[in-house]
Amino acid sequence: MTGDGTRAVRAGLPEAEAYEPTLPGPVFAAHYHLPGDATGPYTYGRDANPTWSLLERAISELESPGTDAETVVFSSGMGAISAVLLSQLRQGDAAVLPSDGYQLLPALSERLESYGVEVRTAPTGGDAQLAALDGARPAKLLWLETPSNPGLDVCDIRRLAEAAHARGALVAVDNTLATPLGQRPLELGADFAVASGTKALTGHGDVLLGYVTCRDPRLAAAVRVWRKTVGAIPGPMEAWLAHRSLATLQLRVDRQAATALALAEALRDRPEITGLRHPGLPADPAHRVAAAQMRGGRFGCVVSFTLPDKGHAERFLAALRLVDDATSFGGVRSTAERRGRWGGDAVPEGFIRFSVGAEDPDDLIADVLHALDAAHDTERG
Repeated sequence: MTGDGTRAVRAGLPEAEAYEPTLPGPVFAAHYHLPGDATGPYTYGRDANPTWSLLERAISELESPGTDAETVVFSSGMGAISAVLLSQLRQGDAAVLPSDGYQLLPALSERLESYGVEVRTAPTGGDAQLAALDGARPAKLLWLETPSNPGLDVCDIRRLAEAAHARGALVAVDNTLATPLGQRPLELGADFAVASGTKALTGHGDVLLGYVTCRDPRLAAAVRVWRKTVGAIPGPMEAWLAHRSLATLQLRVDRQAATALALAEALRDRPEITGLRHPGLPADPAHRVAAAQMRGGRFGCVVSFTLPDKGHAERFLAALRLVDDATSFGGVRSTAERRGRWGGDAVPEGFIRFSVGAEDPDDLIADVLHALDAAHDTERG
């Protein structure tokens, strides 16, 4: 089997054809020539698009190489998340979700509960969701997010998937932070690998995208019908940009993961920082499990830590010169934010989610340390 870098560069490309581009341009079509019966791969623009098809094949080759896995792409990560939950759960079902997952999960949980679905939650760390599988209603679906956003806790996917399957439940894993190069949930037993392609998968902060990958064609078909029904489709230009960006995925992921670990190590002895988290740190509570299931030492590009209070955090962010104050992660340009400004995450007011980009490590770390010094000196002054 080819290596990750080779696969990322070649993923989803059509067979070479004389005088045709390696990656065909985006197909902008709402309808197609359709004589006779409505059969064939492309009938209407909300159902399928050749540009989506190439991207979907590429992501499948990354998430589950060497298999017949199917990917369905969406207009956003939340579109993909919603498609799995709402296509699989019915009134009277029960679902287990992380209590520390992405901040829109609680809003989606409220929607599920309004439809008569019981939602049980537990933290990611310590495989705490395992206990929530059992209840008055048997769980129909277990949703995992590992590493979790923004707390960076990790759970044992294989252990939880085996337990869920023994109870007849399906398992979905949000693989956004790890990327398919850092973690392959389907190989670890999950039924769905889900991600926001807005983040590290595309990596340039210029595309909104989501996807769901399944090995079971029946599950993929249910997700695809949901996409068609609600119209949560990506634009062809976004799909093409995403596919183009995959070629550098291995280069970006490796650079960002290495720099993130170096930054975390540089922050360990800063007296104003508490709660420093990065799964690559040997002393991190998540490291043992992360090292066992995350691939190639790729522990992600996110580092989180807490500064003394809101004001201190905002002074730190204002003093950064190579880092954008923005609410995303995984891009080639480093970003950071005081996560508590949004509400919805159970984090202190001084909590910082820092996404490491592709800058020179020495430059980035120097900028962060200078900003920490500046925030501290301003406080003293």
